[in-house]
Amino acid sequence: MTATSTGIIASFHLIRYAGLDAMRHMAFDRPVLRGTGGLRFWRLLGTGRGRSMSLGADLRRWALFAVWDGEPALERFLERSPVAARWRDEAEESWHVRLVPLTSRGGWGGDDPLAGAAVRPAAPPHGPVAALTRASIRPRRLVAFYRSVPDVDRLLHRQEGCIASIGAGEWPLARQATFSLWDGEPAIRRFAHDGAAHRDVIGRVRRERWYSEELFARFIPFGSQGAWDGRDPLRPGRA
Repeated sequence: MTATSTGIIASFHLIRYAGLDAMRHMAFDRPVLRGTGGLRFWRLLGTGRGRSMSLGADLRRWALFAVWDGEPALERFLERSPVAARWRDEAEESWHVRLVPLTSRGGWGGDDPLAGAAVRPAAPPHGPVAALTRASIRPRRLVAFYRSVPDVDRLLHRQEGCIASIGAGEWPLARQATFSLWDGEPAIRRFAHDGAAHRDVIGRVRRERWYSEELFARFIPFGSQGAWDGRDPLRPGRA
């Protein structure tokens, strides 16, 4: 998929290193990212081993979600930042995608990361859609949350229209996120409303107030590069 974007855009970067020393980059990258021009919001994320949130972590794979003042700011980062240079030099595998905001509600760390973006009211009728969900789980709800994960994970694995998905998190256990790619908006709606396991979890989240903060955002993905588990899931013939 090719496109260009003006105004605020987001990006998602998935990096797999060869060894476990990748953990040190999480600390060293933070001051570099804080000083990056045009970078409005960012979160470095550890990743899980499965398609959704889980107790297992993949210590060799890390992610960055970022929001930029515009596509030129992202281009400068990819061309000039020592973080991006290390991705090129040291990563065993990396995948990058640009994201045009479609819809967003909620917050992340007390901020709206897409504030000021020209968020579109609806997804196009055809083409892939990316979804980002994240939540701060109340400590007393952690057991209930993780007991619900296996059923939702199984549903996601067999969900028609889900191209790819990964669980991620800022903190072990309590601050979790998922990033997923879908064939279109109808596929996301089917997962959200047709699966009994997911409907049950959403109902309990609301009734029992599992989250102290949450964010739901959807994007048009474009300009993907690299590989995610050996392939670019957005390229033609991805299956």
